[in-house]
Amino acid sequence: MAALITIFKNSLKSDRNSQRKLYETYYGYALKIAFRYIPDYDDARMVANDAFVKAFKNLDKFELTDEESMFEFRFMGWLKRIVVHTAIDVLRKRNREIPGVPFDPESAEQHFAPDQADAGLMYKELICALKELPPAYNKVFNLYVIDGYSHAEIASMLNISVSTSKSNLFRAKEILQKKVADFFETKKI
Repeated sequence: MAALITIFKNSLKSDRNSQRKLYETYYGYALKIAFRYIPDYDDARMVANDAFVKAFKNLDKFELTDEESMFEFRFMGWLKRIVVHTAIDVLRKRNREIPGVPFDPESAEQHFAPDQADAGLMYKELICALKELPPAYNKVFNLYVIDGYSHAEIASMLNISVSTSKSNLFRAKEILQKKVADFFETKKI
């Protein structure tokens, strides 16, 4: 853990090798977050890279404390916020919703799936179900359930009302519950 703090402190001094190590350590994490918002793998990689550029420009704004045990958790939370905001900015800039791009679960499994076979199968099904949600529901579900934003924060980020955020979350959960129930119904022998 102390090594990560040293790498971070050297990154603050614009040490390129330390910045590369920080990037390599957390790139997969950032890409997973970006991929939840941006369905195209290449676009998600662009978002993750742009988020790192923003992070490196603002490393001095990350509050480094003496508590080594909490460093990685705090840094990952800080980086996650940057990735989420970068993804939303990209969607907003393109002035489009997340399109219904066909999703290749095999590709996602190769990069992101858990190690256990059963968990991998459920992971693929859940990712497919999330990608099939209408764009507005997908964004609110990701922001609220996975990233932990409040409805007020989501409303502000997406320029919608709090009640719309709550409604979209409710509908997303309904759709996902039905898809999961249908998945298990079709798997019965």
